[in-house]
Amino acid sequence: MMAQMGFLIKSAQCSGCKACELACKDIHNFEIGPRARRVREVCGGGWSVDEKTGVCHPSGVFTYSVSYSCGHCDNPACVAVCPTGAHAKDEETGLVTIDQEQCIGCKSCVQACPYGAPQFVEAKGVTEKCDMCAELRSYGEEPACVAICPQRALKVGDIDELRAEFGDCADVAPLPSSADTAPNVVIVAHRNAKTNLADVRILSLEQ
Repeated sequence: MMAQMGFLIKSAQCSGCKACELACKDIHNFEIGPRARRVREVCGGGWSVDEKTGVCHPSGVFTYSVSYSCGHCDNPACVAVCPTGAHAKDEETGLVTIDQEQCIGCKSCVQACPYGAPQFVEAKGVTEKCDMCAELRSYGEEPACVAICPQRALKVGDIDELRAEFGDCADVAPLPSSADTAPNVVIVAHRNAKTNLADVRILSLEQ
């Protein structure tokens, strides 16, 4: 493998506008349903009671957003379960790709991926997911999600270089533990970010 490409996710700068989600959906020509990128809104907090007056006051209230897609993992669950070998990790870029001609639409990858990255496209009978906009990058352009973000909260690049500059955080609620599949992502966490799902309420759940 020559290099491992990865995503930088600046949750601290993400406003939750979902422009990246829509741009990704548009470039894949997805109908209602499939989404190769998702934005989750997370909130939490509690209440405290003034003992003298009995009045309740909000306490520790917070909110933040996380944009994520395929992590092009070192140990991709989708590759491990694919019965036809349609899912593969590219030797030059480290990106996990799907060969549409080999995909039989069995949805094994959909069920296995903890990030929900592979999306079954009913009209085509196959699964599709983030390929880091390979075609756009071949023209020297940024992936759609990166290009459209008004806050510049997303970036792609060599994962070693991203980690050297921004650290190696890959765990923030509501994402699953990175220990399972080792995704190639770096997260610049919001100051209020949590790692324990019990501490948060997740908004924008899939229907």
